[in-house]
Amino acid sequence: MPQKLLKSAHYIELGNYHYWPVLIPRGIRLYTYEQIPSFLKENPYITDGYRAYLPSKLCLKRWVRDLFILSNETVNIWSHLLGFFLFFSLGIYDMTTVLPEANASRDDYVIYSICLFCFQVCMLCSVGYHLFCCHRSEKANRCWMALDYAGIAIGILGCYVPAVFYAFYCNEWYSLRAFIFCCVSVYGFIPTIHWIWQNGGMTTPIVQAFVPRVFVMYLMGAVAFFLYITKIPERYFPGQLNYLGSSHQCWHVLVVLMFYWWHQTGVYITQYRHNQPCSQLMNT
Repeated sequence: MPQKLLKSAHYIELGNYHYWPVLIPRGIRLYTYEQIPSFLKENPYITDGYRAYLPSKLCLKRWVRDLFILSNETVNIWSHLLGFFLFFSLGIYDMTTVLPEANASRDDYVIYSICLFCFQVCMLCSVGYHLFCCHRSEKANRCWMALDYAGIAIGILGCYVPAVFYAFYCNEWYSLRAFIFCCVSVYGFIPTIHWIWQNGGMTTPIVQAFVPRVFVMYLMGAVAFFLYITKIPERYFPGQLNYLGSSHQCWHVLVVLMFYWWHQTGVYITQYRHNQPCSQLMNT
């Protein structure tokens, strides 16, 4: 490594791996678990690579640099930043290609817009928290954490809005649909059971096509949540997964995959609904 670059590099130990050079801007250093404030101590199995004690000005001035610092937040930041650009790109593609080809109605455009907007908000809230959780103020940290949780709730809502809309696409029960929209973010499983029963059970083609996709999404969400709360795999490899492969990073990647899977499911069910008119389905 050139001598000039060595002066700006800070060597840190990645578990039992070799020492890697990590470029750290002046005024920013990485801390161990023992050195960080108590409000950042959420996972004792991540032993190194923490950003901490930064004032507001440093957080705001150097947030762009923080994107390129190798810390234990790097994967968390980039996974959802790239996720945001993924769903933004899908939004453009859907509006210009997918929906016009499906002869979509105005309602379809609104539903897709809501869904993808919710996904993008979820991604950005997460990026914001993982960028600025290094603030020295516990109050500021908790505010960003609350925004992150709000983003998760909005992302979940983005999953359920198209699901309820297309599940009850052929029903004229507008009051029931409105009621379900209000409750579905909390009780998402109830509309699924009701929809299966209303469509004649598991033997009907639409149920057989759609329900497996629903359960795949729930499975990915369950795996992500299980890893998140159990802190697996770093629980079994303390200090080995500080920078890559931790449970929170797996959670991030699975959330992006879950949202993408649900978007593709939305495209599938949209095309199905427009290719199978409601009158035809009611007569079968």
